[in-house]
Amino acid sequence: MKRYLILSDGSVFEGEAIGADGETVGEVVFTTAMVGYMETLTDPSYYGQIVTHTFPLIGNYGAIEADSESEAPALKGYVVREECGVGSNFRKENELDGFLKKHGIVGICGVDTRALTKKIRSKGVMNGIITSKKTLSPEKLKELKAYRVKDAVLNTTCKEERTLGNGSKRVVLWDFGAKANIERELLKRDCTVIRVPAHTKAERIYELKPDGIMLTNGGGDPADNTDIIEELKKVNEYRIPTFGICLGHQLLALSRGASTSKLKFGHRGANQPVRDSVTGRTYITSQNHGYAVVRDSLPADAVLRYTNANDKTAEGIDYSAIPAFSVQFHPEACGGPLDTNFLFDRFMELMQK
Repeated sequence: MKRYLILSDGSVFEGEAIGADGETVGEVVFTTAMVGYMETLTDPSYYGQIVTHTFPLIGNYGAIEADSESEAPALKGYVVREECGVGSNFRKENELDGFLKKHGIVGICGVDTRALTKKIRSKGVMNGIITSKKTLSPEKLKELKAYRVKDAVLNTTCKEERTLGNGSKRVVLWDFGAKANIERELLKRDCTVIRVPAHTKAERIYELKPDGIMLTNGGGDPADNTDIIEELKKVNEYRIPTFGICLGHQLLALSRGASTSKLKFGHRGANQPVRDSVTGRTYITSQNHGYAVVRDSLPADAVLRYTNANDKTAEGIDYSAIPAFSVQFHPEACGGPLDTNFLFDRFMELMQK
């Protein structure tokens, strides 16, 4: 069955239907990751977005739900060049198309994803609709242009507090739409992980008597989370060792007085180069974000340690007035390079001190 991806600038990309029936509106973004499509599909940071793969063949090892980073996909739609209908892997539980249908994800294959990516790269991210109609009514076009990703954290955070593990260090994992591997990395390091919802109050976090606080990844515009930022300001006063990843990195910066801005097309993929200003070393990192901390807005106690080697955006900050540091990239990295996994060990050392 024919399907079309129509962008808000009027561009039309023709393809074939995969996944669930229906149509969907979202912010169209692309990821350059060559592996790990199951992790991409289930990364909560893609909430509200239509995800395009630059890698041309997706689905070649089927669907393996054990590799999921959350209980269900949060993205709005899925775009691929070629969908492999019969995956080959001994761990396979389903095919890609069956996985998309199971979770109600509308998709399209056979799209010229190279042309689509070049358009987004030159014009910036824009809204799109995956539909069976080649033209849109004035009402639908108005809806498409007005679309905005909102309430991403509210819709991807955990619903209630829970505790996992029985380790020597108590870590509050403040869940803004967390990838599962962040929790796994902490459990591997002998931590008791207390996962709390995004709108948990500062007083409750203090009552839990944590040795450290993990601020997780998540989706949407970080500046929208005004209530969380206010609670984080209070938590900073407790001087509990804190480690922020992705959205957690941005929220920590906002709580310290910095600002954030939207990138033209974001950083999404497993091949983003990041330079460490202390050691001079460059790491290849996994990333998924459309916003960045504005470098010139950093407070006096913030030291910009990591920068993106391509566009010089802020990738990691160390704070001197509070025991905290944060990174824009994903050191837990599933799927992707594990070059910066040592940052979890740095967090353990910070708690030990």
